[in-house]
Amino acid sequence: MSPEVPRVSDVMTTRPRSLPRDATLHEAARLMRDEGVGDVLVTVDGRLCGMVTDRDIVVRAVAEDRDARITPLGEICSADLATVRPDDDTGTAVRLMRERAVRRLPVVDEARRPVGIVSLGDLAGRDVLSLPTLEEIWKAPPSV
Repeated sequence: MSPEVPRVSDVMTTRPRSLPRDATLHEAARLMRDEGVGDVLVTVDGRLCGMVTDRDIVVRAVAEDRDARITPLGEICSADLATVRPDDDTGTAVRLMRERAVRRLPVVDEARRPVGIVSLGDLAGRDVLSLPTLEEIWKAPPSV
């Protein structure tokens, strides 16, 4: 009998940090600092519509001289997101990370409300990723 593949819900970080699409970059940066996270999920009416990372803020906002106090997250967030569900197996998360060259995936429920986030670190910490796969995803160029 082969061992059961863990589910995303077994490895994900629960209670992801999120802000509405009209929140400012400044609010997102402060939340990241205060919570010690590198990403914030962006929502409309509680449903996922994007993600902004600390790198996005630097590359898409600071480097472009945007005013962090007035620029809404909706203007710089990544909107074309791959997502997983809590009951997906971790192999699905690994495949999506490899295909999309991303290090984090939002976890959403049936209504696209964020319920978690799964990162390379979450998967590596549970021995879900092989070393070659981990290196392949880690070395992929950023998708900005």
